[in-house]
Amino acid sequence: MQRILSEALASHAGRKVTIAGWIHRRRLLKSVAFLILRDRAGLAQVLVTDPAVRAQLELLGEETVVQITGLVVANAAAPGGAELTEPEITALSEPVTDLPVELHRPTLAATLPTLLDHAAVTLRHPSRTAVFALSAALVRGFRTTLDQAGYTEIFTPKIVGSATESGANVFELDYFGRKAYLAQSPQFYKQTMVGVFERVYEVGPAFRAEPSDTARHLAEFLSLDVELGFIEDQRDVMTVLREVLAGMLASAQGFGFDLPTVPAEIPILHFAEALKIAGADPAELDLAPADERALGEWALREHGSDFLFVEGYPTAKRAFYTHPEPGGSAYSRGFDLLFRGLELVSGAQRLHRHDDYVAAIAARGDAIEPYADFLEVFRRGMPPHGGFAIGLERFVARLVGASNIREVTLFPRDLHRVTP
Repeated sequence: MQRILSEALASHAGRKVTIAGWIHRRRLLKSVAFLILRDRAGLAQVLVTDPAVRAQLELLGEETVVQITGLVVANAAAPGGAELTEPEITALSEPVTDLPVELHRPTLAATLPTLLDHAAVTLRHPSRTAVFALSAALVRGFRTTLDQAGYTEIFTPKIVGSATESGANVFELDYFGRKAYLAQSPQFYKQTMVGVFERVYEVGPAFRAEPSDTARHLAEFLSLDVELGFIEDQRDVMTVLREVLAGMLASAQGFGFDLPTVPAEIPILHFAEALKIAGADPAELDLAPADERALGEWALREHGSDFLFVEGYPTAKRAFYTHPEPGGSAYSRGFDLLFRGLELVSGAQRLHRHDDYVAAIAARGDAIEPYADFLEVFRRGMPPHGGFAIGLERFVARLVGASNIREVTLFPRDLHRVTP
C-alpha cells in the first residue's frame, strides 16, 4: 500500500497523500467533523467538510480500518502540526459498531478480566502498547549485550522426555503414545551447549504447572536464559547478570517509564545473613515473599539499590545440578537476584563432573535413568560453568508497577485461562 505514516504528515504540507489506520476518534460537529486516525507511528487529524463524506463517516465507528487520501495542510493545533483536508475515505474493514472499551480515553478504565477477555482490542490502547514495546526493547538489549560478549543464541526443544527440575509441576503430554512433558526450562540443553560454544543464551517459553493463583505466577512465561563456561564460581555468573541487566535497561529507555539504574556493584548477602536481616527463622530453607520485601527495603535503605544478590542458598532447596559449597557445607553456589523486593532471577554454578551428578541424584533418591542422555555430556569433558534465567514478565511487571503479572502478559496462561 502506498501510504505515509502519521508522523510524516507535516513534511508533506501542500501535497496530496494517502494515510491508513484505525479510526481512533470522531468528533461530529454541526458544520464540520474531525477524524483522528491512528497508525503504528501515532495520530493524524482529518478535517471533513463535505456533507457526503461526513455522512459516510457517521457509519464508520471507532476502530474501523480506513484508507484516507487528501491534501496536507499545516495546522499547529493538530497532532504533529498538520492535518489532512478534502479527504476521500475508503473503509478497509467492516464498520465497527460496538467496543468493549473506549480506546480514545487517556486511561483505560477496565477491569483485568475485561482487559484479558478482549485483548485483541484492549492491547491497542497506548498504555498497553507501551508496555509491550518496553518488553521488546528489553529482549533486544538482552540479545545485543550477549551477542557483543561472544555468546551464541540457541533454540532448544520445548517437548522433553523428562522433567528438568523434578517430577512435579510439569505439564504431561501424550507424545505418540508415550509420556513427554512441556519444558520447565532449557536447563539441560543450555548446559550441554556450553560444551559446544562455551557461552550460550536462549529466549523462549517455559512452562510450570504450579497450582499458584497469585499475582506473580504464570503457567507459561518467557524465560531469558544464559549459560557460560570456564568460570571460577557463581560470582562470575553474577557479574555477567549485572552487565546483562544494565544492557537491557539501556535499550529500554524512551518508552515513558521511570527505569532504575543498575549499580556498578550490586550488594551481595549470604542466605544466612539475609534471614537475619529479614527477621526470618534461621532454620528456613528459602525466602518467603515477606522476607524478599524486607530485604528489598534494606537494600534500598542501606545501599540505595533496587537490586540485591542473595547467594549461598541451602543445597536442599536447589536443583540437583547446583554446585555445593566445598567442604561438606549445607549451602550451595546458587543465588537469586531480588529486584524491588521480589525474586527476579535464579542462577548458580552447576556441577560439571559426571560422578558428582550421579552422587547428587542418588542422594535425592532419584533414579539415574531419566537423566542418562543429559549425564552423558559430563563424561565427555565439560568445563566449570554456570548460568541464570530471567523471567521477562516478572521483570516488566516490577518495572512498570503493575499489580498483577497478567497486566504485562500478552495472552496469559494460568490456572483459569487458556483463551484468548
